[in-house]
Amino acid sequence: MRNQANNLDLPSGVDKLVADIREYNPNTDRELIRKAYHYGEECHRNQLRHSGEPYFIHPVAVARILMELKMDDQTIVTGLLHDTLEDTAANYSKLECEFGEQIANYIDGVTKLTKFEFPDTETLEAENVRKLLLAISENPCVLFVKLADRLHNMRTIEFLPPKKQHRKAIETMEFYAPLAGRMGMQNMREELEDLAFQVLDPQQRDSICFHYAALEKQSAEAVQTITKDIESLLRDIGIEFKIQSRAKKPFSIWRKANEKNIPFSTIADAYGFRIITETEHQAYQALGAIHIKWSAIPGRLKDYISQPKVNGYRSIHTTVLGPNDQKIEVQIRTLEMHQVAELGVAAHWSYKDGVRMENPYAEDSQKSLSELKGSILEFERSDKFLDHLKLEMNSNRVFCFTPKGQVVKLVQGASVLDFAYAIHTNLGHGFVAAKVDGRSAQAQDILKNGNTVEIVSAGIPSPHSKWEDFVKSARAKSAIRRYFREKKEEELSGQGMIDLRSQFEKEGWDWNMNIIRTALNNLNYSSEKELLAHVGSKKISTNDVIKAVYPEYYKKQEGDDTVPAAQAVVGLKANNTYRRADCCNPVPGEKIVGITQRGKVVSIHAIYCPKLKQFSERRWEPLSWNSGRHAPIYPVTLEIKMANRAGVLGRICTSIGEQNSNISNLRITDRQHDFYLLEVDVDVRGIGHLHSLQSSIKADSDVSKIVRLPIESNSL
Repeated sequence: MRNQANNLDLPSGVDKLVADIREYNPNTDRELIRKAYHYGEECHRNQLRHSGEPYFIHPVAVARILMELKMDDQTIVTGLLHDTLEDTAANYSKLECEFGEQIANYIDGVTKLTKFEFPDTETLEAENVRKLLLAISENPCVLFVKLADRLHNMRTIEFLPPKKQHRKAIETMEFYAPLAGRMGMQNMREELEDLAFQVLDPQQRDSICFHYAALEKQSAEAVQTITKDIESLLRDIGIEFKIQSRAKKPFSIWRKANEKNIPFSTIADAYGFRIITETEHQAYQALGAIHIKWSAIPGRLKDYISQPKVNGYRSIHTTVLGPNDQKIEVQIRTLEMHQVAELGVAAHWSYKDGVRMENPYAEDSQKSLSELKGSILEFERSDKFLDHLKLEMNSNRVFCFTPKGQVVKLVQGASVLDFAYAIHTNLGHGFVAAKVDGRSAQAQDILKNGNTVEIVSAGIPSPHSKWEDFVKSARAKSAIRRYFREKKEEELSGQGMIDLRSQFEKEGWDWNMNIIRTALNNLNYSSEKELLAHVGSKKISTNDVIKAVYPEYYKKQEGDDTVPAAQAVVGLKANNTYRRADCCNPVPGEKIVGITQRGKVVSIHAIYCPKLKQFSERRWEPLSWNSGRHAPIYPVTLEIKMANRAGVLGRICTSIGEQNSNISNLRITDRQHDFYLLEVDVDVRGIGHLHSLQSSIKADSDVSKIVRLPIESNSL
């Protein structure tokens, strides 16, 4: 069943949409577009917008905006279906089944972004913006759909309640419009700003529109005259061109007047023209012809062809004094540059004749978004991040040079120190002096376009904490912040080392770094520095580390609940007794089997014992150790390789005693000038006790090896 949108004679019907897409993409999948159109139409059946119109008008309008950007089929389908997950009964599985995983993921991505409403508190707003940017950095298609969605919503914002209009306009002005500008999508940025301006200050906008319209009417004849003059100039030098007059947006006029603190009339009465040529060479020819014809206004020439903006924008801007000393603003660019100026990074994704356009001037959106993503991840505090983001997205760029001519792009208002960090973090950390255009400069001095900057570095990191207050770039701020964070961690790590050594000496134990290495795994730390820093900051106590190295030291002796030796093995037949096989000496906690020998005596072997192979498995009796706490009465033999130094053997014996284990025998089997090899028979409770004992011995820096040995014996 179709909704009532079909009964409206709209130019946005599916046949018209497909026909318009085919103009730039003859290979479009017509059936996919039709299927998505009818699927979305059915999903939104009987839903209405605030205006009272059928809701599906909105997704179609979003799809048409994407079509104007010359997007691919998948992106346009996403526009048609972008509200289905949030506002209809459709789910991800259905969309994946109908349109495939890629489109389903696109729709899901847009849906998640739609849920990011900006509340009144700045911290929550920053967190939502952070999440949104991380999401779109993974999928640029989602960015285009979201901007198209916001643009159509702003075009129809008058149907929302006043309070919601104001909130949406603020969001648009502070975030969505700058984001479009950051992506080079200047037309979209200007329209979003102007629509938001109409909500936020309608009287100011109406005043500008009224006066500007009057000026345009007065200057219509002059515009025609100047147009003919420019056409004549360019024909004389024999180049191919197109010429356009440029209308200024009300908000653009208002902003420029406020930024430069100049009267409205000074800006509004300038005539604007755009010249589009076939080649860069022709663009410079056109510039020369215009400057010969009319006097250039000093300081108003900007060459964004040789020095492109960070978003890929290229063009020549100049202002000259034309007839009757009227100011004429002229932009000169090639057709490919014009496409980027109109579409921004969308030009990188646009289609022509069924294939993605290879525009050499278009910047990949992934690159631009990854830069923003890097800024996001560097900031821990939300308010700091939001302040930086607003600066980053609203700032123009300054182009400076190294002494060797390398171009360095910086945000507007960047300092000499920002320049140093842009070259290399170490150069910034070691900053001591600088020269700008051959003259001495301070770290906080602001740079201008074309400055040549030479940095003098001490080579030794010595940042000042106050540096973060005046640097502008995220790279510099994060590098300075990271330096002091790591410096603090070093200080805490050193304090942790002092605290641990003091505690170990207090307990009478020797101190060495093997103790830390032993504690790492038990405490789930990834590095020694992190563990020591947490000790230094009191996040964990020195006793926590001691317990991780010497767990038996903290275990209380238990009496009555200790398992009697006669009941240590479970599974013996009535009246049978057992003995541990000397070949493997199993201890409680290890898997065991029994071999019945003479009479009723059962020999207990560890399951891995090689001598079990001598017996048929039919003789193996499944046994297990009692799960209770055992007494330390099970001797095992440890082979220890230790340094031949005074006091080492004493420390090992002390460590064994501190683990509540007894030494029943000790033998030195190899004596060299630099090491001893000894075998020690110790009594343990079970496998856990044995492992703790081995760990505590291995923690000694003079112990290089410790292994468990079987006692060689032919008896079973």
